[in-house]
Amino acid sequence: MRLPVWALALLATLIAQTVSSFSLIALPLLGPPLMQRAGLPPEGIGLVSALTSAGTCWCLASGGPMLLHHGPVRTLQIGLGCMALGLLVLSQPLGLLGLLAAVVIGFGAGPNTPAGSQILIRTAPPRHRTLIFSIKQAGVPLGGALAGLAVAPLVLGHGVPWALGAIIAVVLLTVLVMQPFRARLDGAERTGSPGWVRALLSPSAMARSIGALRAHPALPLLTALGTSFTVVQSCLNAFTATYAVTRHGASLVEAGQIMALMQGSSMVGRIAMGWVADRMGHAVRHLALQAVASALAVLLLITLGGQGTGALYGCAALVGFTAIGWNGVHIAELARVAPLHLVSDVTSAASLFGFAGSVCGPLLFTLVVGWTGSYALAFGLVAAQLAAFGLASVAFMSRSGGAS
Repeated sequence: MRLPVWALALLATLIAQTVSSFSLIALPLLGPPLMQRAGLPPEGIGLVSALTSAGTCWCLASGGPMLLHHGPVRTLQIGLGCMALGLLVLSQPLGLLGLLAAVVIGFGAGPNTPAGSQILIRTAPPRHRTLIFSIKQAGVPLGGALAGLAVAPLVLGHGVPWALGAIIAVVLLTVLVMQPFRARLDGAERTGSPGWVRALLSPSAMARSIGALRAHPALPLLTALGTSFTVVQSCLNAFTATYAVTRHGASLVEAGQIMALMQGSSMVGRIAMGWVADRMGHAVRHLALQAVASALAVLLLITLGGQGTGALYGCAALVGFTAIGWNGVHIAELARVAPLHLVSDVTSAASLFGFAGSVCGPLLFTLVVGWTGSYALAFGLVAAQLAAFGLASVAFMSRSGGAS
Protein backbone atom coordinates (compact mmCIF):
# COMPACT_ATOMS: atom_id res chain seq x y z
CA MET A 1 0.00 0.00 0.00
CA ARG A 2 1.32 3.42 -0.99
CA LEU A 3 1.50 5.74 2.03
CA PRO A 4 0.15 9.29 1.75
CA VAL A 5 2.94 11.83 1.45
CA TRP A 6 2.40 13.24 4.97
CA ALA A 7 2.76 9.75 6.51
CA LEU A 8 5.91 9.15 4.46
CA ALA A 9 7.28 12.51 5.61
CA LEU A 10 6.52 11.75 9.26
CA LEU A 11 8.13 8.31 9.02
CA ALA A 12 11.30 9.69 7.43
CA THR A 13 11.75 12.54 9.92
CA LEU A 14 10.88 10.35 12.91
CA ILE A 15 13.48 7.75 11.92
CA ALA A 16 16.19 10.37 11.48
CA GLN A 17 15.28 12.14 14.74
CA THR A 18 15.25 8.91 16.77
CA VAL A 19 18.58 7.60 15.47
CA SER A 20 20.22 11.01 15.88
CA SER A 21 19.00 11.26 19.47
CA PHE A 22 20.08 7.67 20.15
CA SER A 23 23.63 8.50 19.02
CA LEU A 24 23.82 11.74 21.01
CA ILE A 25 22.57 10.20 24.26
CA ALA A 26 25.03 7.33 23.82
CA LEU A 27 27.94 9.74 24.34
CA PRO A 28 27.39 10.54 28.04
CA LEU A 29 26.51 6.89 28.66
CA LEU A 30 29.92 5.96 27.24
CA GLY A 31 31.63 8.84 29.01
CA PRO A 32 33.94 7.11 31.56
CA PRO A 33 35.43 4.49 29.20
CA LEU A 34 35.73 7.00 26.36
CA MET A 35 37.59 9.48 28.56
CA GLN A 36 39.84 6.70 29.86
CA ARG A 37 40.71 5.70 26.28
CA ALA A 38 41.49 9.35 25.48
CA GLY A 39 43.70 9.72 28.56
CA LEU A 40 41.38 12.34 30.08
CA PRO A 41 39.63 12.54 33.47
CA PRO A 42 35.99 11.34 33.63
CA GLU A 43 34.65 14.88 33.89
CA GLY A 44 36.07 15.47 30.40
CA ILE A 45 32.73 14.20 29.07
CA GLY A 46 31.45 17.68 29.91
CA LEU A 47 33.81 19.05 27.27
CA VAL A 48 32.42 16.53 24.78
CA SER A 49 28.89 17.72 25.58
CA ALA A 50 29.84 21.38 25.15
CA LEU A 51 31.61 20.71 21.84
CA THR A 52 28.61 18.72 20.61
CA SER A 53 26.29 21.63 21.36
CA ALA A 54 28.74 23.98 19.63
CA GLY A 55 28.63 21.80 16.51
CA THR A 56 24.84 21.84 16.49
CA CYS A 57 24.81 25.62 16.87
CA TRP A 58 27.24 25.87 13.94
CA CYS A 59 24.93 23.82 11.71
CA LEU A 60 21.83 25.75 12.76
CA ALA A 61 23.51 29.09 12.12
CA SER A 62 25.20 28.30 8.79
CA GLY A 63 23.60 25.19 7.34
CA GLY A 64 20.70 26.87 5.50
CA PRO A 65 22.46 26.99 2.11
CA MET A 66 23.38 23.31 2.45
CA LEU A 67 19.71 22.49 2.99
CA LEU A 68 18.67 24.56 -0.02
CA HIS A 69 21.27 22.92 -2.24
CA HIS A 70 20.70 19.28 -1.34
CA GLY A 71 17.09 19.16 -0.18
CA PRO A 72 15.92 18.08 3.28
CA VAL A 73 16.22 14.29 3.01
CA ARG A 74 19.71 14.41 1.52
CA THR A 75 20.70 16.93 4.21
CA LEU A 76 19.45 14.53 6.90
CA GLN A 77 21.59 11.81 5.29
CA ILE A 78 24.63 14.10 5.31
CA GLY A 79 24.00 14.83 8.98
CA LEU A 80 23.83 11.14 9.84
CA GLY A 81 27.04 10.57 7.88
CA CYS A 82 28.76 13.29 9.91
CA MET A 83 27.60 11.62 13.13
CA ALA A 84 29.01 8.27 12.02
CA LEU A 85 32.34 9.90 11.09
CA GLY A 86 32.52 11.77 14.40
CA LEU A 87 31.77 8.63 16.41
CA LEU A 88 34.48 6.75 14.52
CA VAL A 89 37.10 9.43 15.24
CA LEU A 90 35.97 9.84 18.86
CA SER A 91 36.49 6.12 19.40
CA GLN A 92 40.21 6.47 18.70
CA PRO A 93 42.69 7.31 21.50
CA LEU A 94 43.58 10.74 20.08
CA GLY A 95 43.31 12.83 23.27
CA LEU A 96 42.05 16.39 22.88
CA LEU A 97 42.27 16.18 19.08
CA GLY A 98 39.80 13.34 19.16
CA LEU A 99 37.35 15.47 21.14
CA LEU A 100 36.98 17.74 18.11
CA ALA A 101 35.00 14.88 16.62
CA ALA A 102 32.26 15.90 19.05
CA VAL A 103 31.83 19.08 16.98
CA VAL A 104 31.25 16.93 13.89
CA ILE A 105 28.73 14.80 15.78
CA GLY A 106 26.86 17.90 16.94
CA PHE A 107 26.92 19.32 13.40
CA GLY A 108 25.38 16.08 12.16
CA ALA A 109 22.53 16.40 14.64
CA GLY A 110 21.82 19.97 13.56
CA PRO A 111 19.74 19.35 10.39
CA ASN A 112 16.96 17.47 12.17
CA THR A 113 14.94 20.53 13.14
CA PRO A 114 15.21 22.70 9.99
CA ALA A 115 15.09 19.82 7.48
CA GLY A 116 12.31 18.04 9.35
CA SER A 117 10.29 21.24 9.61
CA GLN A 118 10.70 21.95 5.90
CA ILE A 119 9.42 18.48 5.03
CA LEU A 120 6.48 18.46 7.44
CA ILE A 121 5.21 22.01 6.88
CA ARG A 122 4.72 21.18 3.19
CA THR A 123 3.03 17.83 3.73
CA ALA A 124 1.18 17.77 7.08
CA PRO A 125 -2.61 18.35 6.95
CA PRO A 126 -3.20 21.73 8.69
CA ARG A 127 -5.78 20.40 11.17
CA HIS A 128 -3.31 17.77 12.44
CA ARG A 129 -0.07 19.70 11.87
CA THR A 130 0.89 20.28 15.51
CA LEU A 131 0.22 16.64 16.40
CA ILE A 132 2.38 15.45 13.50
CA PHE A 133 5.24 17.75 14.49
CA SER A 134 4.92 16.53 18.07
CA ILE A 135 5.09 12.87 17.02
CA LYS A 136 8.27 13.66 15.08
CA GLN A 137 9.77 15.39 18.13
CA ALA A 138 8.86 12.38 20.27
CA GLY A 139 11.80 10.75 18.52
CA VAL A 140 14.11 12.70 20.84
CA PRO A 141 13.09 10.97 24.11
CA LEU A 142 12.47 7.72 22.21
CA GLY A 143 16.07 7.70 21.00
CA GLY A 144 17.26 8.57 24.49
CA ALA A 145 15.27 5.73 26.03
CA LEU A 146 16.59 3.24 23.46
CA ALA A 147 20.15 4.37 24.18
CA GLY A 148 19.60 3.94 27.90
CA LEU A 149 18.37 0.39 27.37
CA ALA A 150 20.92 -0.72 24.77
CA VAL A 151 24.27 1.00 25.32
CA ALA A 152 25.17 -0.26 28.79
CA PRO A 153 24.49 -3.94 27.96
CA LEU A 154 26.56 -3.57 24.77
CA VAL A 155 29.50 -2.16 26.72
CA LEU A 156 29.26 -4.75 29.51
CA GLY A 157 28.84 -7.64 27.09
CA HIS A 158 31.25 -6.72 24.31
CA GLY A 159 33.34 -3.69 25.29
CA VAL A 160 33.47 -0.08 24.17
CA PRO A 161 34.85 -0.62 20.62
CA TRP A 162 32.13 -3.12 19.78
CA ALA A 163 29.45 -0.87 21.26
CA LEU A 164 30.67 2.12 19.23
CA GLY A 165 30.84 -0.05 16.13
CA ALA A 166 27.24 -1.12 16.65
CA ILE A 167 26.09 2.51 17.05
CA ILE A 168 27.98 3.55 13.92
CA ALA A 169 26.43 0.63 12.01
CA VAL A 170 22.94 1.73 13.06
CA VAL A 171 23.63 5.29 11.88
CA LEU A 172 25.02 4.15 8.51
CA LEU A 173 22.14 1.74 8.01
CA THR A 174 19.76 4.64 8.61
CA VAL A 175 21.47 6.63 5.84
CA LEU A 176 20.57 3.79 3.47
CA VAL A 177 17.04 3.47 4.84
CA MET A 178 16.46 7.18 4.16
CA GLN A 179 17.40 6.89 0.46
CA PRO A 180 13.98 5.71 -0.86
CA PHE A 181 12.30 8.75 0.74
CA ARG A 182 14.22 11.16 -1.49
CA ALA A 183 12.16 10.59 -4.63
CA ARG A 184 8.89 11.80 -3.07
CA LEU A 185 10.21 14.30 -0.51
CA ASP A 186 13.23 16.00 -2.11
CA GLY A 187 12.05 16.52 -5.67
CA ALA A 188 10.67 20.06 -5.35
CA GLU A 189 12.91 21.24 -2.53
CA ARG A 190 16.27 21.75 -4.19
CA THR A 191 16.88 25.30 -5.37
CA GLY A 192 20.64 25.13 -5.91
CA SER A 193 23.13 26.90 -3.68
CA PRO A 194 26.61 26.11 -5.03
CA GLY A 195 28.30 28.25 -2.36
CA TRP A 196 26.92 26.19 0.51
CA VAL A 197 30.36 24.95 1.61
CA ARG A 198 31.71 28.51 1.90
CA ALA A 199 28.56 29.52 3.77
CA LEU A 200 29.43 27.08 6.57
CA LEU A 201 32.25 29.44 7.55
CA SER A 202 30.54 32.71 6.63
CA PRO A 203 29.55 35.17 9.40
CA SER A 204 27.08 36.78 6.99
CA ALA A 205 25.26 33.46 6.55
CA MET A 206 24.92 33.22 10.33
CA ALA A 207 23.58 36.78 10.50
CA ARG A 208 21.02 36.07 7.76
CA SER A 209 19.80 32.99 9.63
CA ILE A 210 19.21 34.95 12.84
CA GLY A 211 17.68 37.83 10.84
CA ALA A 212 14.92 35.47 9.68
CA LEU A 213 13.31 35.88 13.11
CA ARG A 214 12.13 39.33 12.00
CA ALA A 215 9.85 37.75 9.38
CA HIS A 216 6.79 37.67 11.70
CA PRO A 217 5.91 39.66 14.86
CA ALA A 218 5.30 36.47 16.88
CA LEU A 219 8.73 34.94 16.20
CA PRO A 220 10.75 36.84 18.85
CA LEU A 221 8.20 35.88 21.51
CA LEU A 222 8.15 32.25 20.40
CA THR A 223 11.95 32.15 20.35
CA ALA A 224 12.24 33.60 23.86
CA LEU A 225 9.63 31.21 25.21
CA GLY A 226 11.35 28.24 23.56
CA THR A 227 14.72 29.26 24.98
CA SER A 228 13.19 29.51 28.45
CA PHE A 229 11.72 26.01 28.10
CA THR A 230 15.10 24.73 26.92
CA VAL A 231 16.85 26.10 30.01
CA VAL A 232 14.47 24.11 32.22
CA GLN A 233 14.66 20.97 30.08
CA SER A 234 18.46 20.95 29.95
CA CYS A 235 18.71 21.41 33.73
CA LEU A 236 16.23 18.61 34.37
CA ASN A 237 18.10 16.25 32.02
CA ALA A 238 21.47 17.16 33.52
CA PHE A 239 20.69 17.20 37.25
CA THR A 240 17.57 15.16 38.11
CA ALA A 241 19.51 11.91 38.59
CA THR A 242 22.16 13.59 40.76
CA TYR A 243 19.45 15.39 42.72
CA ALA A 244 17.65 12.11 43.41
CA VAL A 245 20.85 10.40 44.60
CA THR A 246 22.40 13.21 46.65
CA ARG A 247 19.28 14.77 48.17
CA HIS A 248 16.83 11.87 48.42
CA GLY A 249 19.10 8.85 48.84
CA ALA A 250 18.08 7.10 45.64
CA SER A 251 20.38 4.38 44.35
CA LEU A 252 21.99 4.69 40.94
CA VAL A 253 19.55 2.10 39.60
CA GLU A 254 16.61 4.06 40.99
CA ALA A 255 18.02 7.28 39.56
CA GLY A 256 18.24 5.63 36.14
CA GLN A 257 14.65 4.45 36.44
CA ILE A 258 13.54 7.96 37.41
CA MET A 259 15.28 9.38 34.34
CA ALA A 260 13.77 6.70 32.10
CA LEU A 261 10.31 7.46 33.48
CA MET A 262 10.82 11.19 32.91
CA GLN A 263 11.90 10.60 29.30
CA GLY A 264 9.05 8.19 28.63
CA SER A 265 6.57 10.62 30.10
CA SER A 266 7.96 13.40 27.92
CA MET A 267 7.41 11.25 24.83
CA VAL A 268 3.77 10.81 25.78
CA GLY A 269 3.56 14.50 26.70
CA ARG A 270 4.85 15.70 23.33
CA ILE A 271 2.20 13.73 21.46
CA ALA A 272 -0.59 14.62 23.89
CA MET A 273 0.30 18.32 23.92
CA GLY A 274 0.34 18.36 20.14
CA TRP A 275 -3.17 16.91 20.07
CA VAL A 276 -4.39 19.44 22.67
CA ALA A 277 -2.80 22.36 20.80
CA ASP A 278 -4.55 21.32 17.58
CA ARG A 279 -7.88 21.22 19.46
CA MET A 280 -7.28 24.62 21.12
CA GLY A 281 -6.27 26.24 17.84
CA HIS A 282 -4.01 28.77 19.60
CA ALA A 283 -0.53 27.37 20.01
CA VAL A 284 1.08 30.46 21.58
CA ARG A 285 -1.54 30.59 24.35
CA HIS A 286 -1.10 26.84 24.84
CA LEU A 287 2.68 27.23 25.22
CA ALA A 288 2.25 30.11 27.68
CA LEU A 289 -0.10 28.06 29.84
CA GLN A 290 2.16 25.02 29.56
CA ALA A 291 5.10 27.17 30.74
CA VAL A 292 3.25 28.04 33.95
CA ALA A 293 2.12 24.43 34.45
CA SER A 294 5.69 23.21 33.88
CA ALA A 295 7.08 25.64 36.46
CA LEU A 296 4.52 24.37 39.00
CA ALA A 297 5.53 20.76 38.20
CA VAL A 298 9.19 21.56 38.90
CA LEU A 299 8.19 23.17 42.21
CA LEU A 300 6.28 20.01 43.11
CA LEU A 301 9.41 17.98 42.38
CA ILE A 302 11.47 19.95 44.91
CA THR A 303 8.73 20.21 47.55
CA LEU A 304 7.16 16.73 47.40
CA GLY A 305 10.06 14.69 46.00
CA GLY A 306 11.30 13.89 49.49
CA GLN A 307 8.01 12.35 50.62
CA GLY A 308 9.00 8.89 49.49
CA THR A 309 9.99 6.98 46.36
CA GLY A 310 6.46 7.03 44.96
CA ALA A 311 6.26 10.81 45.21
CA LEU A 312 9.65 11.21 43.54
CA TYR A 313 8.66 8.96 40.66
CA GLY A 314 5.30 10.70 40.28
CA CYS A 315 6.82 14.18 40.26
CA ALA A 316 9.44 13.10 37.71
CA ALA A 317 6.69 11.77 35.44
CA LEU A 318 4.71 15.02 35.76
CA VAL A 319 7.80 17.12 35.03
CA GLY A 320 8.57 15.01 31.96
CA PHE A 321 5.01 15.31 30.67
CA THR A 322 4.87 19.08 31.03
CA ALA A 323 8.33 20.67 31.10
CA ILE A 324 9.90 18.34 28.50
CA GLY A 325 6.73 17.80 26.44
CA TRP A 326 6.64 21.23 24.78
CA ASN A 327 8.97 20.95 21.81
CA GLY A 328 6.65 19.66 19.10
CA VAL A 329 4.06 22.39 19.68
CA HIS A 330 6.79 25.03 19.62
CA ILE A 331 8.40 23.92 16.36
CA ALA A 332 5.03 23.46 14.67
CA GLU A 333 4.04 27.03 15.56
CA LEU A 334 7.38 28.41 14.38
CA ALA A 335 6.85 26.65 11.05
CA ARG A 336 3.24 27.85 10.81
CA VAL A 337 3.90 31.57 11.28
CA ALA A 338 7.11 31.66 9.21
CA PRO A 339 6.90 32.49 5.48
CA LEU A 340 7.03 29.20 3.60
CA HIS A 341 10.39 29.90 2.00
CA LEU A 342 11.92 30.75 5.40
CA VAL A 343 10.65 27.79 7.45
CA SER A 344 14.05 26.11 7.71
CA ASP A 345 15.83 29.41 8.45
CA VAL A 346 13.34 30.38 11.16
CA THR A 347 13.40 27.00 12.90
CA SER A 348 17.21 26.95 12.68
CA ALA A 349 17.54 30.43 14.22
CA ALA A 350 15.07 29.71 17.02
CA SER A 351 16.75 26.38 17.77
CA LEU A 352 20.12 28.15 17.83
CA PHE A 353 18.94 30.33 20.71
CA GLY A 354 17.52 27.24 22.36
CA PHE A 355 20.84 25.43 22.21
CA ALA A 356 22.53 28.49 23.68
CA GLY A 357 20.07 28.15 26.58
CA SER A 358 20.93 24.47 26.92
CA VAL A 359 24.58 25.43 27.41
CA CYS A 360 24.08 28.44 29.70
CA GLY A 361 21.28 26.95 31.84
CA PRO A 362 23.25 24.02 33.31
CA LEU A 363 26.32 26.23 33.79
CA LEU A 364 24.33 28.76 35.84
CA PHE A 365 22.59 25.91 37.70
CA THR A 366 26.02 24.54 38.65
CA LEU A 367 27.14 27.95 39.91
CA VAL A 368 24.02 28.36 42.07
CA VAL A 369 24.45 24.92 43.63
CA GLY A 370 28.15 25.61 44.18
CA TRP A 371 27.46 28.93 45.88
CA THR A 372 24.47 27.88 47.98
CA GLY A 373 24.62 24.08 48.20
CA SER A 374 20.88 24.03 47.34
CA TYR A 375 19.45 22.10 44.43
CA ALA A 376 16.00 23.28 45.48
CA LEU A 377 16.98 26.92 45.01
CA ALA A 378 18.55 26.23 41.62
CA PHE A 379 15.50 24.30 40.39
CA GLY A 380 13.26 27.02 41.83
CA LEU A 381 15.10 29.73 39.90
CA VAL A 382 14.86 27.94 36.55
CA ALA A 383 11.16 27.27 37.21
CA ALA A 384 10.60 30.92 38.10
CA GLN A 385 12.11 32.22 34.87
CA LEU A 386 9.88 29.87 32.85
CA ALA A 387 6.76 30.98 34.75
CA ALA A 388 7.78 34.60 34.19
CA PHE A 389 8.11 34.07 30.43
CA GLY A 390 4.76 32.28 30.34
CA LEU A 391 2.96 35.06 32.21
CA ALA A 392 4.72 37.71 30.10
CA SER A 393 3.51 35.92 26.98
CA VAL A 394 -0.07 35.97 28.26
CA ALA A 395 0.23 39.70 28.95
CA PHE A 396 1.72 40.33 25.51
CA MET A 397 -1.09 38.45 23.79
CA SER A 398 -3.70 40.39 25.78
CA ARG A 399 -2.21 43.72 24.69
CA SER A 400 -1.81 42.66 21.05
CA GLY A 401 -5.28 41.17 20.73
CA GLY A 402 -4.20 37.50 21.01
CA ALA A 403 -2.86 36.79 17.56
CA SER A 404 -2.50 33.07 17.03
